Amino acid sequence: MSYKPSKSLMLKLWKIFGNFALGRWFVGKALCFTVPYFGTIKPKLIIVKPGHIELTMKKRRAVYNHLKTVHAIAMCNAAELSAGVLIDISLTRDFRWIPVGMTVQYLKIAKTDLRIICKVGDYHWNEAQDVVLPVDVYDTNHNKVFHADITMRITPRLTAEE
Repeated sequence: MSYKPSKSLMLKLWKIFGNFALGRWFVGKALCFTVPYFGTIKPKLIIVKPGHIELTMKKRRAVYNHLKTVHAIAMCNAAELSAGVLIDISLTRDFRWIPVGMTVQYLKIAKTDLRIICKVGDYHWNEAQDVVLPVDVYDTNHNKVFHADITMRITPRLTAEE
């Protein structure tokens, strides 16, 4: 099977608009329009390229827990978003994906805005398999507050003939 680059709309939009603040805002809004649940964390995309995603989320009342810190599930949401975008823009057009598991570690209380990073060295997946994508979440003091390993199942995309 020859390599066929991703046809991800997200990647196309980022390449067109990602160099401008208003463009990054637009791409983030488009993402949250496509998957409305991710709008709950109001992500701000920083880096979008195959194998590397970074985004931020503000500490605000809508993501608070009872301690007025960032809720653990809001961080899970951000982690799944970053891993999903990474795999979506990194896969060739012959494959599709779905998350099938997540293991998380809550390392510190998240008291500030957060930076979410999903980065992998080798992202040329060319067969059906499960891959584990690591996601780290940092506070504004560069302390790691959360880690997730998200398992994504990659399967061949069905063709019109099937």
